[in-house]
Amino acid sequence: MLSWNIAAIVGVPGVGKTSLCHVVAREIGCEHLNYGDLMLEIAREKNIAHSKTEMFAQDMTVQYHIWKAAANEITQHQQVLVDLHGLDQSPEGYIISMPLEIISPDLIVILDSSPEKIFHRRQKDRSKERIKDDFKSLVSHQKMLKISMTICSVFSGSLVYHLENNDFDSSKRNLIDLLS
Repeated sequence: MLSWNIAAIVGVPGVGKTSLCHVVAREIGCEHLNYGDLMLEIAREKNIAHSKTEMFAQDMTVQYHIWKAAANEITQHQQVLVDLHGLDQSPEGYIISMPLEIISPDLIVILDSSPEKIFHRRQKDRSKERIKDDFKSLVSHQKMLKISMTICSVFSGSLVYHLENNDFDSSKRNLIDLLS
């Protein structure tokens, strides 16, 4: 039996959260939910949007209701890895996207990698429409994510861990060890 209920795996787009969560969840026998995919599923059910681009083009109030519905859905699950950015960029600045008022993860795992590796992963995976960062904005996003998730851990009482994802197999083993 795992000693946690909700583990939030956070990181900037392209760091490898979804790939890692998918494999680790299967190996340790827990559920994996991608927060963005769950939001899109809710937006489609409510006929609000049919793609992430459409969904994130909605008014912030509409996006907040979708975000909140996705967080409420997560509370219905047991022993789940929640894969989310934790901190998103918008034209106005950064937005903390960890739904602490609804869920309190037992663990927050900040998945990180070098900017070069993240850019390489983003270029290899053209299936997703990703944020357009330059080196400086990516480094800033990574720093802000670490700071904001540390603050979120204080408010939620969550344990926070930093995990480097430079090699998939060793990152997988480290995450499995941490979660087991």
